[in-house]
Amino acid sequence: MMEMQQTNTTQAEAEGASTPQEGSQDSGPIEGITALQDSDYNLPEAERQMKEEELSFYSASENEHGDDNIWGLLSGVGGNIFEWYDFAVYGLLAPEIGQCFFPKSSRELQLINSFGVYLAAFIMRPLGAILFGEMGDRMVGRKDALAFSIILITVPSVLLGLLPTYETWGPVAPVCLVILRMMQGLSVGGQLAGSYVLSIEQSSPKTRGFRGSVCDASSVGGFLLASAVTTLTRTILSKEAVNTWGWRVPFWVSLLLAPLLYYIVGNTEESKFWAERAEQKETEQLIRESEHADRPAVVDLVSSPFRRRQLTGMVGVLSAVASSFYILFLWTPVYLSELRGVMKENEADALNFLVVGSYIILLMIAGRLSDMFPHRMDLVRIGLPGVIVGCPVMFGLFETESYVGYFLGQLQFAVCLSFVQGCMAAWEVELWMADPTLSFTGVAVGHNLAATIFGGTMPLVATFLYYRSSTYIENGDYEEDDPLFPRLIPGLYISLLGCISFYCISNVIRHPHDVRTGSPKLREAIRKQNEFFKKAKKDREKLKRRRQLEGILAENGLDVPVSTATSSPSGAAEAPVYVPPVV
Repeated sequence: MMEMQQTNTTQAEAEGASTPQEGSQDSGPIEGITALQDSDYNLPEAERQMKEEELSFYSASENEHGDDNIWGLLSGVGGNIFEWYDFAVYGLLAPEIGQCFFPKSSRELQLINSFGVYLAAFIMRPLGAILFGEMGDRMVGRKDALAFSIILITVPSVLLGLLPTYETWGPVAPVCLVILRMMQGLSVGGQLAGSYVLSIEQSSPKTRGFRGSVCDASSVGGFLLASAVTTLTRTILSKEAVNTWGWRVPFWVSLLLAPLLYYIVGNTEESKFWAERAEQKETEQLIRESEHADRPAVVDLVSSPFRRRQLTGMVGVLSAVASSFYILFLWTPVYLSELRGVMKENEADALNFLVVGSYIILLMIAGRLSDMFPHRMDLVRIGLPGVIVGCPVMFGLFETESYVGYFLGQLQFAVCLSFVQGCMAAWEVELWMADPTLSFTGVAVGHNLAATIFGGTMPLVATFLYYRSSTYIENGDYEEDDPLFPRLIPGLYISLLGCISFYCISNVIRHPHDVRTGSPKLREAIRKQNEFFKKAKKDREKLKRRRQLEGILAENGLDVPVSTATSSPSGAAEAPVYVPPVV
């Protein structure tokens, strides 16, 4: 079978799909990146692939199918609230669960064991990202992958509320607890990325930041709902009742949310962007006769140097966001009530409820602002220095031992973090929009690696650092009259991660161009490029039909006619195929 790697100008003109030439008006320089030329296909495979991926990456932010579909947004919002409610309840009830599922020992050891089980769920999130990424990119699509992730988290949540304690089942109880939490982690590994991709692929470029922030806000809304339910449970029931059976009630609440969510997801349409581009990708794989056409999406993701660089940079950027989020909304209530003992549990939960509610509003404001900025990451560059400074300031304000200090400490850190996280959902999807048969996997793997490495370990690391610093104080290694520095250690850890994120934004990752506010020359270049992709589709379809005919003739032992194999309607000696980069 012939190798179709070069463009025949005569046939391209006959089909009305002229090949962009370097420096021409049709291709137009995109920040120094131009369309692939005939000579590029004579380059070594790795170099040609690198150039092709870069070009498609830089021109991928234009999505003609973005119609701001409301059902796609509702599906993502509902799924996030449901999943993150189930996921957060465990962390908020960690003290009670630690007493019920681990042997009688020191309070500190029970709490650390409980947070260790919390980490086990995060370890499963990258595996869930790979599983659901493959489903969403290569198998069933975004909608069905999202629906399956919701089903997967409902069952373990209900079973966790029914699980016998250590006194009844002995060592089997904590083992079952770990298994159920790992099932939850597997589900969450695909759900959040699915909600991002499904919502933002159905958004116009000028609304992606806001709609992405609504998805993020709904995740925080799940935490808010979990905080409200746990606070109500601890307020209505006595401490003894909560420690024995009351902690189970919040897990059963998920049964009330599941039917409504299934209805919303059932009314959601599949992403048109994925459906059309996935078909185009299949055709291009046939044209290229790639030996890797059937390999998993995650293998494609890590097989390219350019994609590996993007993935590494994405994890670095998200490191500060993930760790800050969990230390602010999950660990801080435990720190104030259990570790420091300066507040009652219901008071710490109520304070957390107020801060989370404020954060939801701040996130959506930041998302809307990101749609107005020349580039989304400009907003992140404003917020990251605040995160670097704000976390130690929060722990410093906690030393005032006043309710005003506790509230202001958390609120100022939430404001800084919202500027960073508000545009992250849109940025993550745009980062991988160049190839919709990899975008679900790229978002899921990058996001969940950061969440596992930095977010899942955060409560455990912070608790360990606190107890280590407390031990040093008691042994006299630190002066008794100045205990502030060891209590700032968790905050300084966040500051270090913030510096890493800032470095990755500036020096590691390459950001997609923003067609909302880009120069007219850039927008025109992208428009011309997209027009070419549509016209070149005729060539791809013609080649596909011809190869199917060749296969039928070969199976029957017949020779391939010259007019079918080597000629074109315009009389060219060889049928042309220009292989454009995937957008």
